[in-house]
Amino acid sequence: MIMKGRVHKVGDHIDTDQIIPARFLGSLDPKVLAEGCFFNLIPQFATTVGPGDIVVGGDNFGCGSSREHAPIAIKATGISCVVARSFSRIFYRSAINIGLPAVVCADAVAFAKNGDEMAVDFDRGVVESGDKSAAFAAFGPSILAIIAAGGLVPFMSQRLVSQGARA
Repeated sequence: MIMKGRVHKVGDHIDTDQIIPARFLGSLDPKVLAEGCFFNLIPQFATTVGPGDIVVGGDNFGCGSSREHAPIAIKATGISCVVARSFSRIFYRSAINIGLPAVVCADAVAFAKNGDEMAVDFDRGVVESGDKSAAFAAFGPSILAIIAAGGLVPFMSQRLVSQGARA
């Protein structure tokens, strides 16, 4: 699985309030959450992001409150994955659970530039942009299956159906 897109780089310690401001939390509609994604940090983000684009963050991406709205808002904009030096543990798990890959790769963060094309190759565990590449710890088969299914709930539904249960 390879995800390719344009880089949208943000800084260190981007908390969930910066990802999705509280005033957008009145709705669980992914479209509404997408409109509010990074609104206070990058007001035009929702209108400039394209399908498959990649958010690149610094240290402690997704820190702050444990709201699951944050990864949902990012995914709903069309972002294919987030690459960062490190993630808040709760954000990381919430992202994987909704099918948004969260890739820890400090070297890729160092060479990533806004607007550049980036590719994240999950089979090889490599992030590439221009003539630069960096390795990351590859995901195990279970996490790859969750991401491919679109999240933990669809993954479990598919698994139950394949075992003869009703979805």
